[in-house]
Amino acid sequence: MSATTTQLPSAIAGFPLRSWAFAIRIWMASVVALLASFWLQLEAPASAMLTVMILAEPTRGQALEKAGFRLIATLVGVAASIAIVGALSQTRDLLLVAFALWMGLCIYACGLLDGYRAYAAVLSGYTVAFIAIQQIDNPQGVFEAATERGAAIAVGVLSITLVNDLLLAPDRHPQLGAQLTALHQRVRNYARAVIRREATDAMAVAVLIREIVTLRSDISSLGAESSSGPVRSAAARSAMVALVAELQAARALAALPARSDTALRERWASMFDLSPEELSKISSRDQDSPDSDQAPLRWAFGELMRRDAEVRLHLVALKSVVRPSWSWRAPLYRSQRIAIENGVRAAACVAAASLVFVLAGWPSASSALSLVAVALGLGATTPAPRTFTTLGFIGAPIAVGLTGILEFVVLNGVSDFPLLAIGLAPFLIGAALMATSLNPVWAGLGKVNLIFISAIFAPSNPQTYNPQSFLFTSLFTCAAMSVLLATQYLIPPVSNRQRRRWLLASAWHDLRLLLDRPDRRYAPEEAAFRDAVRVGQIASAGPNEAEYRTSVEHALAYFDQAAAIRCGAARLARLTDSALAALVVNARAALAARDPQLMRAAADSLCAHAETDHAAAARAALVVAGAIVEQAPAAAIHVQGARS
Repeated sequence: MSATTTQLPSAIAGFPLRSWAFAIRIWMASVVALLASFWLQLEAPASAMLTVMILAEPTRGQALEKAGFRLIATLVGVAASIAIVGALSQTRDLLLVAFALWMGLCIYACGLLDGYRAYAAVLSGYTVAFIAIQQIDNPQGVFEAATERGAAIAVGVLSITLVNDLLLAPDRHPQLGAQLTALHQRVRNYARAVIRREATDAMAVAVLIREIVTLRSDISSLGAESSSGPVRSAAARSAMVALVAELQAARALAALPARSDTALRERWASMFDLSPEELSKISSRDQDSPDSDQAPLRWAFGELMRRDAEVRLHLVALKSVVRPSWSWRAPLYRSQRIAIENGVRAAACVAAASLVFVLAGWPSASSALSLVAVALGLGATTPAPRTFTTLGFIGAPIAVGLTGILEFVVLNGVSDFPLLAIGLAPFLIGAALMATSLNPVWAGLGKVNLIFISAIFAPSNPQTYNPQSFLFTSLFTCAAMSVLLATQYLIPPVSNRQRRRWLLASAWHDLRLLLDRPDRRYAPEEAAFRDAVRVGQIASAGPNEAEYRTSVEHALAYFDQAAAIRCGAARLARLTDSALAALVVNARAALAARDPQLMRAAADSLCAHAETDHAAAARAALVVAGAIVEQAPAAAIHVQGARS
């Protein structure tokens, strides 16, 4: 007797089952939102459906966090709309100028934030377009429009939350834990290569740093997943910061001369494969070597293993849902200069688009301007705003064609809600499946079509099926994307080359003032993570350009020097003996001057006058800092007057 087992397919039509589950949830949430809007007789049921499309996130925590920020941003946008219309209702031109300035301010704020906080900033901007600009000829209706939009958004938020809970939308923390574990293994592999003195690539290090720091926004969404979310978020955030600290410790070890004992190097490299219990049983004979010249190398290796143990500890806390004994913050670095430039360019683009639509004299130009604001705002949350607009330019006619088929071929006058829900299914599910693609172009087109199909179809009760209205809406949608793309070519975003130069200038400025103006808000590990965020931004800016490798190498050099100087200063701060006060002052001056010879001289003085563990650690930290500064690239890239 034989038994056979039937295994479920892992993919259908080339898409994994989790993508199908996500697409079906989005379709069901949009149906629930429309049903609730029709039952409540809301004036803008399309806004509820659009809310579901915008909140289309694969995990429950991400959708909940985004929904919360959407509600907050809507309130801010409503308040701004009432204030702008109340002050400038009699002067249409000034109202458009105020709207352009408001969009610029919101996109400036977006440049200082990340994740869904950045999304909330731009949403506050284009909410004014939907409320104030679309009521530009009827300012008395602003409050009513704000109320209707707020009610529709609340319905959309509740609908997607209900569907995600009932259909058991996945949580983010299992996948995030797997990503952190994989990154930890890659950091260990890099550390092994350093110990064995194998060749390492600065570009690979920069990419690794970028992949670590980009988890920051995902980690923040863990807090909304469940009651244990805040504990998981703290553990994952601390593991992420510890990964950066371990990677920096490996780079510090690489700056020191290698030991000639190949067997010892192999023994050190193999320690990463041991459990914490096995590590605690290892003899300390290597650390007890009488050779003082090797003390900095042994200390640097000890720091590397300590950082590795911290990563292990926080990963275990994430898996077991136990709050770690201590946790770190993950501060974000953002360039004020880049944010200001983006805000000014965004305001100019809105002003230029407004001028085009006013001169055109189209009767529904306010709707087109609203779409310009939406595309401009959502593009500002992406690494390449003009690429996002290009996808919108391509996706708009596709969405028009699909919506035309839906409205006049599939439905064609249908008024029954069940038939409407069934007719929407292939279009929404298909677009949602595309949005889950690993190809960024297909994913972008899928997301754009989810939004455009909902906006152009604009379901209502009863559905009108007006060909003229469909034609005008389609025309203005395509015109809005065309005008925005044209303005972004006339007023281009900040180039990748210029962004790198500004970011490098800010890193150089911070390094020069590191000890003169220390930022006491952050622990050394937190400050190093903030610097790593900047390295990740430089690594993301134009990897195909000629200066890219040089920029990345200088960014890593500034990152290493800053971390080493902070570590040396922290070790010196532990020397509280009054007899060592003069030596500590000299050592801090050497760190501030970034002079390798002075650092080594200060280390020798500490070795001669003190034999405590803290003094030995401070001496080793000074030697490591001197080696890192000495190996930094000779020619740094500076931009005079460029501040962050």
